[in-house]
Amino acid sequence: MNITHASFVTLPVVDQDRALRFYRDVLGFEVTADLDLPPGRWLQVAPAGAQTVFTLSGPGMGGFTPGEARGIMLVTTDVDADCARLTAAGVVVEGPDDLPWGRMASFRDPDGNGLMLVTEKALGAAAEM
Repeated sequence: MNITHASFVTLPVVDQDRALRFYRDVLGFEVTADLDLPPGRWLQVAPAGAQTVFTLSGPGMGGFTPGEARGIMLVTTDVDADCARLTAAGVVVEGPDDLPWGRMASFRDPDGNGLMLVTEKALGAAAEM
């Protein structure tokens, strides 16, 4: 096997413009692609410098159901500050909570896709627990 990374994660959305405002303006992601292709708009966003991007898949793009994506982990250097920013933007956030692997919180995008924020602990610190 010679796999090096995941190219993209599909996030099914109802309204790509609304999703773009959330991922760009609230989460601070950059637009990496915005093309009109058959059968629809190919819209991708990602944190600055990330290898893996998120495809905001609108109606007619692959038969995905908005809100069905779950367990997408976003690593942050400061989960508490990011939770405060999300809350100030009107996003409902659960946590953050201390867990053996780090400090984690969860939230949903406007379409109900489930995302998590985590500030990871150093491996040595986690092993001591």
